[in-house]
Amino acid sequence: MRNSIVDVTDMLNGAHTRTEHARHRLGGLPLAPDERSAFASKRDETIEIVIAPQPAGIAAHRRNVGIEIDEALVQKILSDRYQLVTITQIRTRRDLERLAIRRPDLVFSGVKYFTFDGEDLWLNDFLEVHGIAYIASDRSALDNEHDKARAKSLVRAANVATAEFFLTAPGEHPTAGTLPLPFPLFVKPVTGGDSRGVDAKSVVHDFDSFRRKVSGIHENQMSQALVETYLSGREYSVGILEDASNGELRAMPVEIIAAPNSNGDRILDYDVKKQDSEAVAPVTDAATRLKLGTIAKEAFRALGGKSLGRIDIKMSHANVPNFIEANLMPGLRRGYFYRSCLLNLDMTYEAMILAIADNGLATRSETPDHTERDLVGQTLIG
Repeated sequence: MRNSIVDVTDMLNGAHTRTEHARHRLGGLPLAPDERSAFASKRDETIEIVIAPQPAGIAAHRRNVGIEIDEALVQKILSDRYQLVTITQIRTRRDLERLAIRRPDLVFSGVKYFTFDGEDLWLNDFLEVHGIAYIASDRSALDNEHDKARAKSLVRAANVATAEFFLTAPGEHPTAGTLPLPFPLFVKPVTGGDSRGVDAKSVVHDFDSFRRKVSGIHENQMSQALVETYLSGREYSVGILEDASNGELRAMPVEIIAAPNSNGDRILDYDVKKQDSEAVAPVTDAATRLKLGTIAKEAFRALGGKSLGRIDIKMSHANVPNFIEANLMPGLRRGYFYRSCLLNLDMTYEAMILAIADNGLATRSETPDHTERDLVGQTLIG
């Protein structure tokens, strides 16, 4: 029996029927009666789980991967419903071209882009050109989310509350009198995920602390600093699931509760997330759920989100919810997005994966609606 990773030298063409493809996957042997029955009971769609190679000697965080998934587990779950589910590792541009020839019904992937010969090719752009359905948002939405200042500007233009902010770099604001906002302030990198660059020193109460934190972000994250009015209230994450058939959004809020740090602040910093030491709780108050859901949906639409995502919200000292940032390719392991599905919908992990696949398949088009163009050379913003 074939193992999970597709041998990209196996070229599937239009002459293969799905049944012949299934025989090939099962080792080239005729299907036994029970195998034929199981095959016939599954939905007549093909799914490829596309993954990127893990570079040797590099930590698990990869800037080109938005959704880290357990591909073997996802394959097992999807194989219970769909006729053919395979895992494809993309190493070269030619591998992508072969995928386009196979033209699966859905690509299930968390890869943002591949780098070939020093240039970036965005996966979802490539799939759209070839009329292949995929999960999550397109590149324009991911660009909006990637730059946190741009995201805040877009949601503010949509009349969604967000903390006052400005961008800075070392030396841009040489004295306390040049700062546009009063202390306390919250300082973090303008790009990047998983709270990288966020720690107990991110909440600043004086100019020296501000200057040191801005310099640290420049040196360690090689990023401008996004400086916001500090919000001292409770923190929430709202999972979003879109119904592709009608565009309706389902909001699934959860509260994220971090223990006080050494300064007495409750913030979701890098170490808290890495150690998974925060608590995740359901939001039981109906009025709060409504407010969080409304803001999350409006922010998701303002950013151009599609299919699924996560919107982070924090309360001010006056208990007013404010947009913090978005993740339009949320992790599909056991993180906040899964827990928002579990706590709001009593949805199992398996049901979540199947819902995401069903949603992606609902966006299929029969033929590509874009003209062919060279997608290589489109670089990551930030």
